[in-house]
Amino acid sequence: MPQPLRLTPIAVMILATLREADMHTYEMVRLLKERRDDRLIPLQKGTIYHTVARLERDGLLAEVGVDRDGNRPERTTYTLLPAGRRAVEEWVRAELPQIDRASDFRVALSEAHNLEREEVVALLDQRRELLVASVDEHRTGLGGAAARETPEQFLVELQRQSALLDAELAWQDSLRARLADRSLAWGIAEIPEHIKKKHRVSKETTP
Repeated sequence: MPQPLRLTPIAVMILATLREADMHTYEMVRLLKERRDDRLIPLQKGTIYHTVARLERDGLLAEVGVDRDGNRPERTTYTLLPAGRRAVEEWVRAELPQIDRASDFRVALSEAHNLEREEVVALLDQRRELLVASVDEHRTGLGGAAARETPEQFLVELQRQSALLDAELAWQDSLRARLADRSLAWGIAEIPEHIKKKHRVSKETTP
């Protein structure tokens, strides 16, 4: 039985760009940089071209044409295949509830709009349970350290992590509330038309 494909974060982001429209690799790079996704992962052209080739080989995207603009080299345009769409959704489902893989969570969060609003709420609720457990664990640890009269200078990192977890929980509760009351536009279908045009978002990819 074949093993399920394990996507890298850059592979997820490449496939997700193709959910918006067919495009060539240069356009993928431009779009990712325009959205400052290089804050999340390195966007090296060599890695991206290699990843596109691997995704094509794995049957997640496919060539749909080649064009040439003036004296520029030929550019191959790619389209997302159904298997690629499912792969993005499955990856986001797996990573969005996690609290122990921060870099993957950030990518999953940036691509969470590829899932339906209600599903994202449910996944965040799963993550909240883990966050609350971690908050309680850190508070218990700090309380125990205080009871043992551990010098505070040895606890500053633990204090920092506890404060970050509190902030993370508050932020996530705010996001969840906005998703639940629908005050946050979600998914391509809810993006205003003038914003779609500005960011070249294709309505044809609306779920």
